[in-house]
Amino acid sequence: MEQMRHDLDMALLLAVVDEGGFSAAARAIGQTHSAVSKRVSQLEERLGAQLLIRTTRSMRLTQAGERYVAEAREIMARITVLESEISDGSAKLQGKIRLTTSNAFGQMHVVPAIVDFMKQHPEIEVDLTLTDAVVDIVRGNFDLAVRNAALPDSSLVAVKLLTNRRIVCASPEYVRRRGTPAVPEDLINHACLRLNVSSAFNEWGLKSQGATRFQLGRGFACNSIEALHAACLASLGIAWLPMFLVGADLEAGKLSPLLDEYRDVSTDSMISVIRPAGDIVPARIRTLTDFFVDRFRASIL
Repeated sequence: MEQMRHDLDMALLLAVVDEGGFSAAARAIGQTHSAVSKRVSQLEERLGAQLLIRTTRSMRLTQAGERYVAEAREIMARITVLESEISDGSAKLQGKIRLTTSNAFGQMHVVPAIVDFMKQHPEIEVDLTLTDAVVDIVRGNFDLAVRNAALPDSSLVAVKLLTNRRIVCASPEYVRRRGTPAVPEDLINHACLRLNVSSAFNEWGLKSQGATRFQLGRGFACNSIEALHAACLASLGIAWLPMFLVGADLEAGKLSPLLDEYRDVSTDSMISVIRPAGDIVPARIRTLTDFFVDRFRASIL
């Protein structure tokens, strides 16, 4: 009974922290404000340490409180995983997976993959957020992210899915009308399609022969690579686009690669499936990660 009380105290304190206060936590768990406050005070007395600093307008964790909450989350997560896998019989996956990825790659490749995954595991609920912003998956409470980005810190674990290779390309119609650039320096005389925001995406991955960096000619600009892709197909200019976006167009002859002999392979990046670090990884998260790895490593992207 004593251990059960300790577990309840952990869950109650986590509710106070996650809900941002005693009143919100009380509403969330169906208790009164005074009852929640009393339980937290009793927990502090039992531990002999102050966990929360409370004022009339704010609340924050002490150093001891931060340590207790971090360990409590780990313990509660272990209990959740244990109960989930036992109740599933370790055969049937169920529960929610919160996932984020970029718009272009997400719509073209992640969404179809999730559809197939959910057909195999109908008890799984996927909550997907498509955004080109680099989301803090820990603060955002995401289970996974599929992202083309370097890891900002060691609080994340990444599993490579595929190399993100970009190529310079244009439609055959554009090439007939404006000619083919022979060297990167020739791009100054062409309509170049670029993002209208500051981004390394506008620094096309080509090795210049000149002493200075080559310049891009003026052309259509937009904040979406999907729009640049559409403009390229419409013969508005030359673009530097990822293979996952244009691979099918190249095969169909709708786009043609340009300046491929000048492509700088060091500008290739990596698309990975990323999760928060930790020893406890629910079966549904492991299974979806493995599904992504198998699917994309077998692709020709």
